[in-house]
Amino acid sequence: MEALEDVVLVDVHDGVMTIRINRPQARNAINLAVARRIASALTELDARADLRTAVLCSSGEHFSAGADLKAILRGERARVPTRGFGGLTAQPPKKPLIAAVEGYALGGGCEMALACDLIVASSTARFGLPEVKRGLIAAAGGLIRLPRQVPYRIAMEMALTGDPIDAEHALRIGMINRVVDAGQAFVEARRLAATVARNGPLALVASKQIINGSWAWDMDEAFDRQHTMAEAVFASDDAKEGPLAFAEKRPPFWQGR
Repeated sequence: MEALEDVVLVDVHDGVMTIRINRPQARNAINLAVARRIASALTELDARADLRTAVLCSSGEHFSAGADLKAILRGERARVPTRGFGGLTAQPPKKPLIAAVEGYALGGGCEMALACDLIVASSTARFGLPEVKRGLIAAAGGLIRLPRQVPYRIAMEMALTGDPIDAEHALRIGMINRVVDAGQAFVEARRLAATVARNGPLALVASKQIINGSWAWDMDEAFDRQHTMAEAVFASDDAKEGPLAFAEKRPPFWQGR
């Protein structure tokens, strides 16, 4: 049996956590061990004041081919209570999460990428929800998130045909943030994470919460909820530190309070 620390490698540097799925021999298919380790890493991400964001990536040529079918045949489900498939899709972290995608991001692998806030893909990336080809449905959030992230008819075509799209197509429809050369997705995602990590931690969490929550709010409710969240940020020490650092022409020293 694979150990948790082997199937997912986690490290921290300069306020950024890297979560690397490490099953290249299985095209980084997701089993229960992977899901549990990702879930524990995300819990740590949200709990640690020194962490601002995380990058989700994989070893080898592919991001993830989805659920580990051999594990499913053994009766194993790659779901974690409350966090869902892959330890991610039902409950992403409060802090920003960036996917770095090389090669296949199919099925559950695509759904995990869709659960991230930003996606950097290499020119080799392929995104797809092939579940219908097997008489199944993309039930780990793909059918919910995809039509919120791309035009309706494109989401329908991907869901009903099961055919994948390439990175350039994904970029044109707004599914991903940027395309880089093969082998460079993690490097670019890490650069993007460093930019995010320089910003105020309370502001990052609140901004993500407002953007994600506003889908379900009407306009009046949206402004009321945003006001409550914004006031908590504006009343913080960090909200004083940001303008002060700007005036003094120095980097801010965030305290997360």
